[in-house]
Amino acid sequence: MAYLKFKHKCKICHSDWVVVKGREFPICVKCHMKQIFSEEITDKKYKFLNIPRETYEQSRFLRSIRQSFLMYKELSKKQIAAFKKTVKDIKAGKDI
Repeated sequence: MAYLKFKHKCKICHSDWVVVKGREFPICVKCHMKQIFSEEITDKKYKFLNIPRETYEQSRFLRSIRQSFLMYKELSKKQIAAFKKTVKDIKAGKDI
């Protein structure tokens, strides 16, 4: 089933337009990148989150997982597996 997409202004900077689906929070890539890179990840268990910025810019899903780690300081096994699979798909050039 196809979901409707809407165009909203970013709720943080109020200057860039963002295409969102349903109840997603409208935040532009630039503002989202500032939020998720505000803290360094030093935990050895979660070193896999330290991937290049370009990869995070390509996927809203990856940014949301890193953001949830910064909020809750832990991730579930399913989140970790989905993150690693998505990174592998992006590096392989698959469309996600």
